Amino acid sequence: MAKVTIKGVIVSNDDYEIYQWFGIEAVSPNQVAEQISSANGEALEVDINSGGGDVYAGSEIYTALKEYKGDVTTRIVGVAASAASVAAMGGRKVMISPTAQMMIHNVSSVSRGDYRDHQHESDVIKNYNKSIANAYILKSGLSEAEILDLMDKESWFTAQQALEKGLVDEIMFDNSLKLSASLGASGMLPPEVINRIRNELVKAKNAKNEEQHEPERTPQAPLSLLQRKMNLKGRVLTR
Repeated sequence: MAKVTIKGVIVSNDDYEIYQWFGIEAVSPNQVAEQISSANGEALEVDINSGGGDVYAGSEIYTALKEYKGDVTTRIVGVAASAASVAAMGGRKVMISPTAQMMIHNVSSVSRGDYRDHQHESDVIKNYNKSIANAYILKSGLSEAEILDLMDKESWFTAQQALEKGLVDEIMFDNSLKLSASLGASGMLPPEVINRIRNELVKAKNAKNEEQHEPERTPQAPLSLLQRKMNLKGRVLTR
């Protein structure tokens, strides 16, 4: 049986490098796709411990798991919240540890502009709520109205509660222990931080390329100011 892990923040493929730079545990659709590809049709066991993240990335992971030709078992070993709970629904069989939790809620976003822009964004979010609700509906057999109501309430489920709702098929170790806990911030970096670090990474790559092509130093070709700056130790980010 092949193993796939979905742990840490679920992020887009473009943003994954930024989280690596910060040393933050994260997973992207491309990472999951690579793990799935290496399974070569074997049965998949997918361990999930994630507070969620990017809703589009979560949807892409869910789709990749559903499309897999072999058997897929998703196992919630810590928490499957938000986008991670969507990904968990990708298993033909969904299991949950007795000490784990699952959370479903509405999509959130940020909008700018006048009242028309905010209303438009509100309509878009409501539509996307219905889209991701399909994953829970297909698994549980609950109605759209029931699922959307649970999402409105930001519903946390213990292992037993998730089983009762039909969102999972089995509690691991045949234990129905009930627990309660909560998750704070999703762990996602603010967009301004993402953009700032991406710019720094681009600068570093450009500087490295320039350094590789710089001619050997001679009295006529002194060490460039840029290269001297890049050679400084302990660089820090400045505003």
